[in-house]
Amino acid sequence: MNASLFDSLQDRSVVICAGPGGVGKTTTAAAIAAGLAAGGQRVAVVTIDPARRLADALGLEQLTNQPELVDGNRFAGAGLKINGELWAMTLDSRRTFDELIETLSPDAQTRDQILGNRIYQQLSGAVAGTQEFTAIAKLYQLDRSGRFDVIVLDTPPSRNALDFLDAPDRLTSFFDGRALTLLLAPAGLAARALGFGSGAILGLLKRITGGELLEDLSVFFQALGSLIGGFRQRAEAVRTLLVDPRTTFVVITSPQRDSAEEAIFFVDKLRSAKMDFGALIINRVHSIGAAGRPAPTLASVASELSAQFEGPLAEKLLGSYSEALALAERDAATVERLRDETGEIEPLLIPELTGDIDDVDGLVEIHDRLFAAA
Repeated sequence: MNASLFDSLQDRSVVICAGPGGVGKTTTAAAIAAGLAAGGQRVAVVTIDPARRLADALGLEQLTNQPELVDGNRFAGAGLKINGELWAMTLDSRRTFDELIETLSPDAQTRDQILGNRIYQQLSGAVAGTQEFTAIAKLYQLDRSGRFDVIVLDTPPSRNALDFLDAPDRLTSFFDGRALTLLLAPAGLAARALGFGSGAILGLLKRITGGELLEDLSVFFQALGSLIGGFRQRAEAVRTLLVDPRTTFVVITSPQRDSAEEAIFFVDKLRSAKMDFGALIINRVHSIGAAGRPAPTLASVASELSAQFEGPLAEKLLGSYSEALALAERDAATVERLRDETGEIEPLLIPELTGDIDDVDGLVEIHDRLFAAA
């Protein structure tokens, strides 16, 4: 097992995979989870990738909002023995938010009033940070359940992942906001400011908006008021989970300039938030020749080609080599910059692989690169 990755993930119970889009983050997260499960741990991998590629890679027809056991025999056929257990799920933000309402409601009547309210049904998917907050809330739920040794989370692209990191604070700010406070206390500040009692305010709003909508609003906010303390406590709990020493972030990127910039930006954000940066994985790296040896120069390759092939063919082959060499040099420079900017001296490098990694064989190939002997 690669010493760097092994050391980074040792004694961790939450591994959050973050990075730009289009760099193979979903399959890399699944490969990490498979490697930990192969090592004998009981692992759950959670994705919020809307493409749902993880189900295909794990051989599942679909993923649901609850963990499903992956058949270890599929990996055995590809040369990887799962000595523990590998479970997989995808996040359903709406269902997870509903579950949170059910958990925090003081009684069944309050729960039903909120879940059945049309204001809630519209608002639950629109509150800023809901998807990101529910992702961490699901992590918290799985972590507290004690069912798994490790939870591996695949996140949205890194700019969205910043919203993910800030979600607990933003959701708490929403519930602490002045507008919501006024709505929860219609007979308070707003009514007094206008010189009306609560009955006069309600009567006025009924004539303007219609009584049915106003009643929905009134029921919703009155019921929600009993949950605000619980939301604040849960937001604080999930924020604490992100900075817990048992939680680490694995940043996944590629040598493309934009992807590298986002990875550097995200690592800086992690450090400023005092969250653990565990490892850097650079996917789709182009290289020429054996590791640790310089690539042959254009002049030496031109000399060899001219001795073996006719002029036009030799020129075409030399052109192809020149393009490959330029890619390798570009990637090497970007890798060096990522080392300097992130402080990760030994990032894990995954070469450019042929085709899309959308099956178990491809997943195991990624695993082998990540967890190969040092």
